[in-house]
Amino acid sequence: MRFDDDAGLDASEVQDMRGSGGGGGGIGGRVALGGGGLGVVGLLIYFLMSQFGGTGPSPAAGGIGLGDVSSGQQLDATTLAQKCRTGADANRDHDCAVVAVVNSIQDYWTQEFSRSGQTYRKATTRFFSGGVRTGCGSATSDTGPFYCPADSHVYIDLTFFNELKTRFGAQGGLFTEAYVLAHEYGHHVQNLTGTSKRGTGSGPTSGSVRLELQADCYAGVWANHATTTPTESGKPLVQDVTKDDIARALDTAARIGDDYIQSKLGGGDVDESKFSHGTSKQREKWFTTGFQTGQPARCNTFSTNDLG
Repeated sequence: MRFDDDAGLDASEVQDMRGSGGGGGGIGGRVALGGGGLGVVGLLIYFLMSQFGGTGPSPAAGGIGLGDVSSGQQLDATTLAQKCRTGADANRDHDCAVVAVVNSIQDYWTQEFSRSGQTYRKATTRFFSGGVRTGCGSATSDTGPFYCPADSHVYIDLTFFNELKTRFGAQGGLFTEAYVLAHEYGHHVQNLTGTSKRGTGSGPTSGSVRLELQADCYAGVWANHATTTPTESGKPLVQDVTKDDIARALDTAARIGDDYIQSKLGGGDVDESKFSHGTSKQREKWFTTGFQTGQPARCNTFSTNDLG
């Protein structure tokens, strides 16, 4: 995956909160959710099974850490704006590459909403390190990437991508990161369209599973259009998406299914009643559906009896 060297970047869509403090511990710490935390044994399963690709800590989580940014945390847009100006910057700097991915995803959804006579409201991605307080409550890096509907921000500790490779054995790579971010913005789309409220319960056909699979499908839809979606300059920011890129995204999807996490990382037993994100095959299927069709309408996981 590469970017057009001459295409402009909009660093205002990403805010850097790393190194500002005020959020909690790092990997192996506690997640302030529902009035309590999780032991180290439970963190690995909770890390992706309960949070990756989903919405963040509930606003009803006992009042812990409520209120967007904590005292002492600063939002730094200046540094990113200074170093992330063009696609060339994205091709040589990881932070700028993430900015470029976020730009491309939001450019696509802006144009898709416009085609249907709607207005897309952009969501900011916030980088954090260790822990963060959001409109949905407090979270640490163990929570994984998440979208908070209460403040319409995507939150991510970029060290998460190393965790995908070292703990879960994913191949990694920039497009893997793009898949993760596109999935989170899929949740933002669901929030804007009112679908989010349908994501309840647990189990193989639950609303939670359907919501997550739809977000995977939306990520695939963006991937289909990534190289043809123009920026404000009129030129597509993403120059190419290769077969290897797609294979890496599917590899990641296969390693974050409920069944894979329970069987490979949770002791071997698979309990379908606790499914919240879908199986590995389902996650692969719905990303592929979005990528092959390029049509958001084909992502209606709530209207099918065949989730895969």
